[in-house]
Amino acid sequence: MVQKSKGPPAMPPEQPKRRGRPRAYEPEVALGKALDLFRRQGFAATSLDDLSEATGMNRPSLYGAFGDKRELYIKSYQRYREEAGASLAMIFREEMPLRQRLERIFASALNIYLSGETGPRGCFTVVTAASEAVGDPEIRAMVLDGLTELDKAFANCFRRAREKGELPESADPVALAQIASATIHTIAIRSRARVARKDLEAIVKGAIDVMVGAGS
Repeated sequence: MVQKSKGPPAMPPEQPKRRGRPRAYEPEVALGKALDLFRRQGFAATSLDDLSEATGMNRPSLYGAFGDKRELYIKSYQRYREEAGASLAMIFREEMPLRQRLERIFASALNIYLSGETGPRGCFTVVTAASEAVGDPEIRAMVLDGLTELDKAFANCFRRAREKGELPESADPVALAQIASATIHTIAIRSRARVARKDLEAIVKGAIDVMVGAGS
């Protein structure tokens, strides 16, 4: 007896395709990635494609989270100032001899300026934001605010040292603060040029000797 062919087995009904879950972005992590890129390349040399690749976010996501490229740059600079300021604020507040305070401030600054996976990045304010300050009033105001804030912190530091007798009565806290700030800017630029840390530390030691006195 010949059996009838049953034909090909029936295919199961096609299941509806599931859409992948949208990627969850962490804004603070993405902002940190953008900050690293802006510090390394500057504003003009950093494209939206660069930022998209660095953060893992497409352009619409970047715009939605941070606004346009300029807004992201400003947010990155604000983040840098907050982090750099926090690392130095405690040293400015603590009670310690003047020379020790200055040594710790400059050492902390060097740690910031010499950091970076691909090499020293220097200071965002001096190396990157100062260039944009020429044509952007908002960034210029932020840069001036940062410079003024540093000058005032150093001036208070020298003023307290004079009151404690670590400096002579004739010492000018404002003038000394400007020397200290200028030293900060110098090591920021030189670190970007990959000057060796030992050479930067020699500059710092010479500046501290001038401000405090070689024998103190």
